[in-house]
Amino acid sequence: MIPSKFTCDGADISPRLSWEDSPSGTKSYALTIVDPDAPGGEFIHWLICDLAKDMKDIDQGKMPKDAQQIQNDFGKKDYGGPCPPSGTHRYIFTIYALDISHLEGVDQKNFFKTVEKHTLAKAELIGLYSRKK
Repeated sequence: MIPSKFTCDGADISPRLSWEDSPSGTKSYALTIVDPDAPGGEFIHWLICDLAKDMKDIDQGKMPKDAQQIQNDFGKKDYGGPCPPSGTHRYIFTIYALDISHLEGVDQKNFFKTVEKHTLAKAELIGLYSRKK
């Protein structure tokens, strides 16, 4: 379960995330947080690319220097925490190891296709959240 401080019911700040064991040839990372259980289909909470190849974590509530945020489904570029309208939703956190150091011309429409094209490996973490009534 995702603690409420990382959601719309709390401070709505991004959690600390860390990863390890990247494949050789990794030149950067991308990160996505998606809710596949949203009523209108997948809902994008956070898209980041151009995370430096030597990064192994993102601090709580922080945005890494020189990384690029892409507009999410809240209409903003910053992290938007879980805020399901009803029931318990899954939130899929995915880190992608990429074979390129900078993604050119990415936006919400082409982000996933562009990232997949350059992915060497990826890892997922699934968190759950339901609103406190």
